[in-house]
Amino acid sequence: MIDSNEILDYPVVAGEELHERTEFFRRTYGHVAGAFLVFLVLEYIFLSTPAIVQLGLSMLSGYTWLIVLGLFMLVTTQAEKIVARTQNKMKQYTGFLIYIAAQAFIFVPLMYVALAQLGPNVLGQAFLVTIGLFAGLTAVVFITKKDFSFMRSIIVIGGIIAMCLIVAGIIFGFNLGLWFSGAMVLLAGGSILYQTSNMIHVYSKDQYILASLGLFASFMLLLWYIIRIFLSRD
Repeated sequence: MIDSNEILDYPVVAGEELHERTEFFRRTYGHVAGAFLVFLVLEYIFLSTPAIVQLGLSMLSGYTWLIVLGLFMLVTTQAEKIVARTQNKMKQYTGFLIYIAAQAFIFVPLMYVALAQLGPNVLGQAFLVTIGLFAGLTAVVFITKKDFSFMRSIIVIGGIIAMCLIVAGIIFGFNLGLWFSGAMVLLAGGSILYQTSNMIHVYSKDQYILASLGLFASFMLLLWYIIRIFLSRD
């Protein structure tokens, strides 16, 4: 998660004129949509490459998944820092693309299993549910105009607990089950509220790439566990 303390100290979007705010929101959500399209393209390429699929499936065995999660967190953290700590748009887009590619790669085993067990139609339903929840939570922030910055501590603590449970599940060989996926959907929903609130109350009008990265990260977390819930039905 991007720390608001790392964000440059500029006038926030909420204090800008209406046309400035509108343009910022258009750019931000345009970048989120673009990031998801790039993700889908990369995912299609990865799933169409047998060597990558085999590598992705092999990551699920034993303690390998712990290593993969560690590397994923390292890569995504560095990508977020690149976007947050520079005003150079080229570097920001590079960091964003690295983040999207990392998400596409770690999704390979989940998407492969989901396509095999659910089929493209049901998987498409999971996408629609995720988009619907994302849109609904976004609307809550815009309608209420509430500042959800207080949720950062809750999300951080929840994320730490979730990671500890994931590690314990891998080490001791137990399945976290449907309840855990449901709790993670709630955590992802809280992250969407937090990131959307930041978009209004924290970011400046020129930080649409940084804002879109935070929203995209929350969207992908929600998508992961929505798919897991769909898989648990079978």
